[in-house]
Amino acid sequence: MTSLERLALAVQMPSFRGPSLPDAWRGLLAEGLGGVCLFGSNLPFGPLVASIRAVAPDVVVATDEEGGEVTRLHCREGSPVLGHAALGIVDDLSLTRDTAAAIGTALREAGVDLNLGPVADVNSDPFNPVIGSRSFGAWTDLVARHVRAYVEGLQSAGVGACVKHFPGHGDTREDSHLALPTVDWLPDLGPFAAAVEAGAVAAMSAHIVVASVDATRPATLSPDVLGLLRSELGFEGIVVSDALDMAGASAGRGIPAAAVAALVAGCDLLCSGPDRDAALVREVQGAIVAAVQDGTLAEQRLAEAAARVAGRPRLSAAPVALDADRQLAGARAGLRVNGVLPDLTGAVLVRVDADRSLAVGAVPWGIPCETVDPATFDAAQCDPGAPVVLQTRDAHRDPDVLTLVERLPGVVVVDYGWPGPWLAATPRICAQSISLPAQAAVAELLRSRGWAG
Repeated sequence: MTSLERLALAVQMPSFRGPSLPDAWRGLLAEGLGGVCLFGSNLPFGPLVASIRAVAPDVVVATDEEGGEVTRLHCREGSPVLGHAALGIVDDLSLTRDTAAAIGTALREAGVDLNLGPVADVNSDPFNPVIGSRSFGAWTDLVARHVRAYVEGLQSAGVGACVKHFPGHGDTREDSHLALPTVDWLPDLGPFAAAVEAGAVAAMSAHIVVASVDATRPATLSPDVLGLLRSELGFEGIVVSDALDMAGASAGRGIPAAAVAALVAGCDLLCSGPDRDAALVREVQGAIVAAVQDGTLAEQRLAEAAARVAGRPRLSAAPVALDADRQLAGARAGLRVNGVLPDLTGAVLVRVDADRSLAVGAVPWGIPCETVDPATFDAAQCDPGAPVVLQTRDAHRDPDVLTLVERLPGVVVVDYGWPGPWLAATPRICAQSISLPAQAAVAELLRSRGWAG
C-alpha cells in the first residue's frame, strides 16, 4: 500500500453493521483507517471496541450520544439522561455539565473516545424537523453557555466533544438527511465560539447552504463557510463531516465525490453514515487518491487532515456517576403546562407515533400504552366519557395530530418534542425530552391529577 492510499484511509470514519468486527474491516483498520463510528446495531460497544483496538489501538471510535433524543448506548430502552432542550429550560449549568460528564463516563467505559455532541444549533424555527428538542434552546446566549458546560463536562470524563452542526442548522424547515436546506444569512456563531473556547476536540459541519456566504455549495463542501471555523473562531481541532450519505451532501454527486469535495473544503475526518459495506470505504479511498493524482485535492491538504486526526489530544478522565435522582429532579423542573389540567380520574392514555428524523432513529419514548392512528382513533371505543391523554412529539408540526386534538373533547396532550405554537383551548404538558427521567416526571404529574396508571 502506498503512503497516499494510507492517507486516504486515515481521513475516513465509516460504520458497519453488527456487534462483531467483520474481517474486511480488520484489514481496513490494519491499513490505517482513521476512525469508526458506532450506531445502535453495534451494541454492545465494549467487546466490539476491544476487538477494534486490538487491531488499531489509536483509531478514533465515535458515536452519537447527545442524551435524550439521540442515544446509541441506550437506543433499546431510552436515555437515562435529559436531552438538550430539557437542560436548556431548566438552565442549571451544573446539571448540564454533570449530565455530560456522566455521558462521557459511560462512553469511556465502552471504549468510545469521541462523542458527536453537543448540538450547538439554535432552534430558532419551531417547525425545524431535524433539530428541535436536540437544541438547548431558541436563544443564542442560552445555547452558548450550555454548549460550553456540556463540552467541559464531557471532556472532563476523558471523551472528546464534537460540537455540531457548523455553522448552525436551527433556522431550517428541511431535514438535511432528505434535502439540502438553505438559510439566507450566516447564523450567530456564538455557541460554536463557546465550544472552541472550552477546548472542544472536534466540530461537525452542516449540510446546509448559507446563501450570503456561498450560495452554490453546502457548508460541508464549502471552503468559504468551513474556513470561518479557522479564520473567525480560531479553531485548531478536527473538522468532521456530517454523514456523507445524507442527501444534503451527496445527492446528485455520490458519496465518493462528496468525500473529496469535503476534504477540499476543509473537513479532516469523513463520516459516511451507518451500516455501510467495506466496499464503500475502498471507493472513497480510490476517489481521494485519484483526486490527488489529478490535482483536484492537494496532497498537503490530505496530509494535514490525517495529521489532525492522528494528533488529536488524549484526554485524562475524572469519572462521574450518573445521579438518577438529580436527573428526575431536572425533568420535573423542566415540565411546562399550557392551560389548566383537568381531573384525569379514569383517563385513557394513548400515543400517536410521530415522524422522527433519521438522526434520532428508533428509540422508545413515552409512557407505555396503546399506539393509535390519528385518522381513525375514536375515544368512545376505549371508555365512553373518559378523558383522553394523548402522547405525541412535535404535535404542532403534525396536521393529523392537530385535527385529532380538535375533535377530541377534553383531551390533554403530552408533547415530548419541541414546544411550538399551540391551541389555546387544549391543555398541553411539555416534557422537552423523550428521556426516561422526562417520562417518569410526566407520569408523576398525570397521577397527581387522578390518572391511575
